[in-house]
Amino acid sequence: MRVLFLTHSFPRFSGDVPGSFLHRLAVALRTENIDVHVVAPSAAGLAPSERIDGVPVERFRYAPRSRETLAYTGTMAQDVAASWGARFAMAGYMGAGLASGLRARRRLAPDVIHAHWWFPSGLLAAVVARFTGTPLITTMHGSDVRFARDIPASRPMFRQVMQRSSRVTVVSRWLGAEATAVMPGLAPIVAPMPVAAERFTPGGRRHENRFLFVGRLNEQKGLGHALRAMVHVPQATIDVVGDGPDRDSLELLATERGLAGRVVWHGQLTQLELAPLYQSATALVVPSTDEGLGLVAAEALLCETPVIAFRSGGLPDVISHGRSGLLVEAGDEKAFAGAMQRVLDRPAESRAMAKAGRMSAIAAFSPEAVARRYAGIYRDAIGRNG
Repeated sequence: MRVLFLTHSFPRFSGDVPGSFLHRLAVALRTENIDVHVVAPSAAGLAPSERIDGVPVERFRYAPRSRETLAYTGTMAQDVAASWGARFAMAGYMGAGLASGLRARRRLAPDVIHAHWWFPSGLLAAVVARFTGTPLITTMHGSDVRFARDIPASRPMFRQVMQRSSRVTVVSRWLGAEATAVMPGLAPIVAPMPVAAERFTPGGRRHENRFLFVGRLNEQKGLGHALRAMVHVPQATIDVVGDGPDRDSLELLATERGLAGRVVWHGQLTQLELAPLYQSATALVVPSTDEGLGLVAAEALLCETPVIAFRSGGLPDVISHGRSGLLVEAGDEKAFAGAMQRVLDRPAESRAMAKAGRMSAIAAFSPEAVARRYAGIYRDAIGRNG
């Protein structure tokens, strides 16, 4: 079977973080005798076509090189809303992406088109599928559902993509409920993305009082909640991995709350660099709201690192409260601080949660398990269209 991935996010090189779960899925699908070809946007320094760990990737130009900045940042929607230059670039993106998708469809004759994020890739893929009759799978990952939920003008496009899709998948139950609220009767299939089970394993020396945060430094990822909670856990320190638009304000918050000497800012790291931090952390903190799934939580569990998170978005699909980690009500910083202190005070309980968490993460998020799930979805879609 041949599958064409259309996406605005995919690793730019081996070990890159953006879209790494899509690369992992593409590689794992080989075990199901499925070959994946990827069409994604270009960016500075990227070749028009290449193979990343054996996965063929074709990248389309959509603007002058200096304007090809929409993808691989995690802020596409915000950039387009804030800048006319970005809007013009998006117009070029849609035209070039459609042309590239049609060319790839004619050349490769895939059995299935798999669009990741309904916008922009799902919208492009819906047009390609309409013209060619190819079954379309559309997977929603989080930010795209929030876009449809929060921007009413986007909903006619959302409905068009959903109606054109042979199958619609979401990465968590919460995300499915959010999508169905936008389009009643949608009934998406819950099918998460994979994590690198072979890379994230237990090992190394565990710190006693050191927490870890991994994610973009923006409001939705919620690091500010964790920093304010840390004020009430005086023995704790934290490693912060990631970058984003709120870094300066978060560093200022840490200084104002007397935490400057207790926070280590690592910036963006590759997954190889990240694994030892998971392995050595006392616990991972995930103070996100409206999280589509929370693969960083699954990565931590694979390293037998317990997770403290808000009961928000798709995180309860990853974390079982009291079994693989601790969940507190979203926004409750006092309860979050209490959970952090509990992990420090009860090391035996923390170790037990960590071991149980690893087993559940392997069952749900290993590349092999996820590949089997999507292979079945592809075959069902082909049968429906056949």
